Amino acid sequence: MNQELVDAYRARRALDRLYGYKLSPVLWRKLPRSRSAGRVQSVALRLICERESEIEVFQSDEFWTIDVTFATTAGEPFVASLTHVDGKKLGKLSLADKESSDNIVSQLSANKFSIGAVKRKQTKSHPAAPLTTSTLQQKAGGIGFSASRTMTVAQRLYEGLDIGGETVGLITYMRTDSVTLSQSALSSCRSFIKRDFGDAYLPDKARYYRNKSRNAQEAHEAIRPTDVFRTPQSVRKYLDNDQARLYELIWKQTIACQMASAVLDQMVVTIEAQDHSVELRATGSVVHFDGYFKISRDDVRDQSSNTNDQSVPGGDERDRRLPPMTEGQAATLTSILPEQHFTQPPARYSEASLVRKMEEVGIGRPSTYASIIKVLQDRNYVQLDKRRFIPEDQGRLVSAFLTNFFARYIEYDFTAELESQLEDISSGRDDWRRVLQYFWQQFSGSIAGTSDLSITQVLDALNDTLGRHFFPTEENGNSDKARVCPACKNGKLSLKLGKFGAFIGCSDYPDCRYTRQLTVETANSEIDEIT
Repeated sequence: MNQELVDAYRARRALDRLYGYKLSPVLWRKLPRSRSAGRVQSVALRLICERESEIEVFQSDEFWTIDVTFATTAGEPFVASLTHVDGKKLGKLSLADKESSDNIVSQLSANKFSIGAVKRKQTKSHPAAPLTTSTLQQKAGGIGFSASRTMTVAQRLYEGLDIGGETVGLITYMRTDSVTLSQSALSSCRSFIKRDFGDAYLPDKARYYRNKSRNAQEAHEAIRPTDVFRTPQSVRKYLDNDQARLYELIWKQTIACQMASAVLDQMVVTIEAQDHSVELRATGSVVHFDGYFKISRDDVRDQSSNTNDQSVPGGDERDRRLPPMTEGQAATLTSILPEQHFTQPPARYSEASLVRKMEEVGIGRPSTYASIIKVLQDRNYVQLDKRRFIPEDQGRLVSAFLTNFFARYIEYDFTAELESQLEDISSGRDDWRRVLQYFWQQFSGSIAGTSDLSITQVLDALNDTLGRHFFPTEENGNSDKARVCPACKNGKLSLKLGKFGAFIGCSDYPDCRYTRQLTVETANSEIDEIT
């Protein structure tokens, strides 16, 4: 037995219980119908609520872009984007209205153009690291799997399935932070790559990856097939659809991480106006050598865990060829496409992006992310709509209460620091009793400080924090009208607390008994975000 790991486990369990068992009753007393608080759960809820607040206050700005189609002397068309006007580089919002765009269109139409600088270079795209618990959940989100569904299917693949009359575990342990592969796994991957793809796709030596997470616990290997020669095609008939899809994802990532880098030929061309008033730029990128793209093409734009990350042309630029061009060559303008855009609010969190954010700020353990997300939904703190998290009003009330009265304990840095202390315990650098004692001394004082907290104080804090949500400000900036009681026309609407939870009521109670439920419809309620 490793006593230090046992101590870290004891400390984590004690911290979670002290936090949940002591803070949850405060919620029950001060905020009726609140279900629970948790050391990581409450921080995850805060992330979702803060993102929704950002969306609600977001003000959209108009901007325009201008793309121009040119033809070379050989007649081959290509598209360039406007980048400079009168020697100044355009920012995203530089062309703020149609009038500005029309002026530039007129300027372009009256000009002649030629090719300026032509730059060519080769870049490499390196494969992402093998999968950990969190990156598996993120990538599985791309094929429509929730975090809990991912872990359930992975558990079955790990426990073993009937493969040709024998129970076989298809993947290694799926709760891990490690991006390390064993020497036997590395040897198997390299043998498979050499056999099926040839020497060109095999790097000179095995690839090794390092974990960027400061709180990574690497007791296990990365998630990989137990036998890479057991290909997805060879086991497909023994698996159901979910198992086959997840196994293929794990298998491909494992093989890809040991393959040669992809090589891309990039070309950047500057197009100049004859009077030098405007400048445009065309870019193209062609795959010179596909490398790991051959097996895992979808990973080109997923470099979140890439230890050798370099800029990779995205989406439209990949495989966009430009015709041969030389400096000084004439370019004939054939069409101009001005396009209106509006800035978009930040996207609501999906399960994958929430997991990524939690890992980024260093809260919780990857093995618990799925259960944390499920608790938030079971408590009716958040709902999943169009695969995006939207906080319920009860969830916003809980988050606002904790932000006002227990701010220290839902801070990202504080929660991440606790994870670091637990890691120190597991490595023998700190004593678990000292960590618990220090936490309890501070935390118990905060709990005791709420004993005299009045309902009026709670309501004032919630009204200040959530007033914009429940009483949206009008376009002219006036929020008073939204808070006038529609029944008596005299009182002011505000949050109230009753034995059945929070509601909206009139300040002239009991003379006016107007009430309504919390739920509001906002202009952003139908946003269909894209990450």
